[in-house]
Amino acid sequence: MKYLLFLATAATVYSTSYAQDYQPSASRIQKTVGYLASNKLKGRGTNEKGGIKASNYVAKQFKQAGLMPGNGDSYFQDFTFDRKEHHNLTSRNVIGFLDNGAAKTIIIGAHYDHLGTAALFDGKYPVGQIHNGADDNASGVAGLLELVRYFTENGQKEPFNFLFISFGGEEMGLQGSKYFTSNPTIPLTNVHFMLNMDMIGRYNEERGIGIGGYATAQEWPAVFKDAQEPGIHYFTDGSGKGASDHHNFFMHQVPVIFLHTGPHDDYHKPTDDVEKLKAKEEALILKLGIQLITNAMKYTELHYVGEEKKEEEKK
Repeated sequence: MKYLLFLATAATVYSTSYAQDYQPSASRIQKTVGYLASNKLKGRGTNEKGGIKASNYVAKQFKQAGLMPGNGDSYFQDFTFDRKEHHNLTSRNVIGFLDNGAAKTIIIGAHYDHLGTAALFDGKYPVGQIHNGADDNASGVAGLLELVRYFTENGQKEPFNFLFISFGGEEMGLQGSKYFTSNPTIPLTNVHFMLNMDMIGRYNEERGIGIGGYATAQEWPAVFKDAQEPGIHYFTDGSGKGASDHHNFFMHQVPVIFLHTGPHDDYHKPTDDVEKLKAKEEALILKLGIQLITNAMKYTELHYVGEEKKEEEKK
């Protein structure tokens, strides 16, 4: 009897522990950002060794989580681009696929690159100084990896596939998402929606978190209706356009959601360091994001709303 009681108790403890393990974790977020925003990676610059190290790190995390390579037999999608007087710059997207045997796929993304040592920015930022980019956008990559963990370990087979993408070259003009949407590894017509996380690590209680893309699908108001997370408040913005990777998906007629905690004094400066990260609040933001994703999966289809339609409605 005691043995059976022990087994029951142990099973309960294990089940509870397991259930909590796949939830967004502040300590894991802190650890991920701590690595990506360390001086060792020297700001994860495009066309720099630190950027390559960051992309390798993300690919390794995708593989360990059990994601399939998202570009044929590779986790990488290499590309080159030109920017102003800089030619044949190289970067790559990191892509992992969770195949649930569904007809449609949800894309979740966050760019891993930052300014590096600012060599490619024509003196706009202090050249030679490391810009670690803890919030921009190591925080988004940490969020991406937490959502990978959630959807691979929550014990449920979701009614949608997931494509997780960590974009390269975002700081150079949204290059990674521009390349992907022009060379998609899955048909964009099969994409349910795209969720983008860029700078989600500096939650400001007075501002709250901004969520863009609210007007890009007819169903978003219903999806958002009951979504709330204690300790976090948010406001919405309708536009699907913006200075981050969701923009290119919106321009290819994909509904989008954009999570962003807002500007701060360390934006694009060498002082955007891990010590200023608000990992606990980021974990709560991710829980809110999971609610939105879960609510959106209740709809077999989201109906895209473009800028033209919104302009017509204003008349």
